[in-house]
Amino acid sequence: MKTPKANAGNRVLSTSLIILMIMIMTVPTMSLAAQPTVNLGSTSTYAVLAGSTITNTGTTVIKGSAGGDVGLFPGTAFTGSTSATVSGAIHLADAEASKAKDDLVAAYNDAAGRLPVTRIPTELGGTTLTPGVYDSADGTFQITGTLTLNAEGDPDGVFVFKTASTLITATGSNVLLTDGARYCRTFWGVGTSATLGTNSHFVGHIFAMSSITANTGATVQGQLLARNGAVTLDSNTIINGVCDTDSTPSNPGTTETTEGAITEDGEDTDTTVTPGAIDTPIVTPPTEVTPPITVTTIDGGELPDTASSFYRFLLLGSLLTLVGAFGLKSRKRYE
Repeated sequence: MKTPKANAGNRVLSTSLIILMIMIMTVPTMSLAAQPTVNLGSTSTYAVLAGSTITNTGTTVIKGSAGGDVGLFPGTAFTGSTSATVSGAIHLADAEASKAKDDLVAAYNDAAGRLPVTRIPTELGGTTLTPGVYDSADGTFQITGTLTLNAEGDPDGVFVFKTASTLITATGSNVLLTDGARYCRTFWGVGTSATLGTNSHFVGHIFAMSSITANTGATVQGQLLARNGAVTLDSNTIINGVCDTDSTPSNPGTTETTEGAITEDGEDTDTTVTPGAIDTPIVTPPTEVTPPITVTTIDGGELPDTASSFYRFLLLGSLLTLVGAFGLKSRKRYE
């Protein structure tokens, strides 16, 4: 017959088992928590921001309902500004531009410090990626063809790409958003300089340590933000639009009618895009390809998300140890 002390011991054991089982069930969920977005601060209203100079050639259009501002700090020269159409304010070495530069530094450092990191091949063209943080072995990224970003139905899915040196996109290359992916949740931290190819279409916020060059006819749904160097433009369309889950970009040079499309200004309307129109760009869907085999690395002494199985075994071992200890103690006391 069990004594009151034995019953109390069993209750303690039962409670401990329940607590450990809850921990085993919840730890994997916690380790797979989604990445938060990068806080842009006052930089969010700038479609273009540079450190030394901004140079424009041709009829560049800079706009966006999230903000079509242009900023420069500490530089003062915006060459070719008369041939650029800017929907927002132009801040040259003023207090607003200085604050935006400070916020850009914070955003750059935030993106650069994101963990865990998945290491993938340098060439992103022809691949499909899901939300996460990515880098490459040689510290560069390039896009030839189409890169597809698939949020798997999560409009808050965050993509962060980190390069130690350059980002280069080829002529006519595309970045395609699918299944809930949004430009405002896509960030490119570039260690040196970014170059966008002629007539290419790019998506996301570029944080470049040095300079950014958008070659002739390149279109951008997002921001070009250069910390220390120049931003060079040539007949580009840069749209820093609203972060709307229903927005469907359209590609200049195509003709199509979209029912109930959300424009970059956030208006719900039926839209017809004609050749040469400058509206939020859309790209041609890519052919189906097999994603590259990825290897998750460990940076900064922290474990990646794949470590959840380790914690399961650790907690299970603790559970078994606790059961054995209580069983041995009870046996010796009440035999």
